[in-house]
Amino acid sequence: MAVKGATAHTGVLLVTANVGSLFDDPENLQKNWLREFYKVVHAHKPHFMALHCQEFGGKNYEASMSHVDKFVKELLSSDAMKDYNRARVYLDENFKSQEHFTALGSFYFLHESLKNIYQFDFKAKKYKKVTGKEIYSDTLESTPMLEKEKFPLDYFPECKWSRKGFIRTRWCITDCAFDLVNIHLFHDASNLVAWETSPSLYSGIRHKALGYVLDRIIDQRFERVSYFVFGDFNFRLDAKSVVETLCTKATMQTIRAADTNEVVKLIFRESDNDRKVMLQLEKKLFDYFNQEVFRDNNGTALLEFDKELSVFKDKLYELDISFPPSYPYSEDYSQGMQYMNTRCPAWCDRILMSHSAKELILKSENEERQVVYDHIGPNVCMGDHKPVFLSFRIAAGAGKPIANVHKCCLVQ
Repeated sequence: MAVKGATAHTGVLLVTANVGSLFDDPENLQKNWLREFYKVVHAHKPHFMALHCQEFGGKNYEASMSHVDKFVKELLSSDAMKDYNRARVYLDENFKSQEHFTALGSFYFLHESLKNIYQFDFKAKKYKKVTGKEIYSDTLESTPMLEKEKFPLDYFPECKWSRKGFIRTRWCITDCAFDLVNIHLFHDASNLVAWETSPSLYSGIRHKALGYVLDRIIDQRFERVSYFVFGDFNFRLDAKSVVETLCTKATMQTIRAADTNEVVKLIFRESDNDRKVMLQLEKKLFDYFNQEVFRDNNGTALLEFDKELSVFKDKLYELDISFPPSYPYSEDYSQGMQYMNTRCPAWCDRILMSHSAKELILKSENEERQVVYDHIGPNVCMGDHKPVFLSFRIAAGAGKPIANVHKCCLVQ
């Protein structure tokens, strides 16, 4: 793959992908997924590439380990990646520890033309020059080249452990330092609970967890640098507002459990038109009669209900979204554009950044479509999540020089 030298501009590609489905049906999904991923790599020809995976290994990591090894080997040795002669792979494989396991996987690839690139050692508080290909797994807590945390137990809904947390690495390219944070936040456990209030209970839980991560990466332990936070945020549309809008002229029927009187189903019917069912809502059912509303014009009419990021507008920036909701797609490999009727489609998978990172990207943009924010595999089954990517270029000297990168300060 021909990539122009990194002297004037350094091409960067950031990708986030919840890949749990790939390990539940590896034979049918992994080949498609990799092919579409390589297409994006080939189209944008980055010098530096970061792939942040969530639910790496699928629902049962231990049973999927052979598929995990095959996937990693393919990424590191495929012909499509042959010009990336340095790599760092960080896999959380500590599946036997409920207190620590996050199922996160972070991959970083460096093109052979990229010369001076350094990674931060959080323990020594110095940068190291990156050489060769290295894989770290199992207990990442002892690896000084990253910070990994699972959220505290009281952050988890009902204080029940699940695989949610973050991994942070720090890099320096062309005298420009930045953090890359792989993140997985909490999902909506019940559509009915999400519908009850605006904003939802789950939105508040995600707000608290994301605030925790941001506090950690801008605290006083290390010098502050620009940062990119990308992963599965599980951001959802404001369910109450969406239902009210989609079912404006509908009447609602409530079905309760006979023994507990708990609401188990809501049915919204048109007031006329033979009382046609428009929407059925259960704990894990969101069955709307017309899926096209989520695909028309890439679903942008629904962006007004995408509100969870607004509370962080002083700390986080996102480029305009022009792709359809990234979740929940059908896991049937023949249904690449179909959503499952389990959740209201939403933009769960995102690439966010600090305002200083925004300036870094935008002031380096001097050609048409230099910055691209999009999804991968629009017509192909990629699992229940479509990966999302951000491609941009960093101009030489665009960032503030970091004093600690001087040769005398490097850990050799």
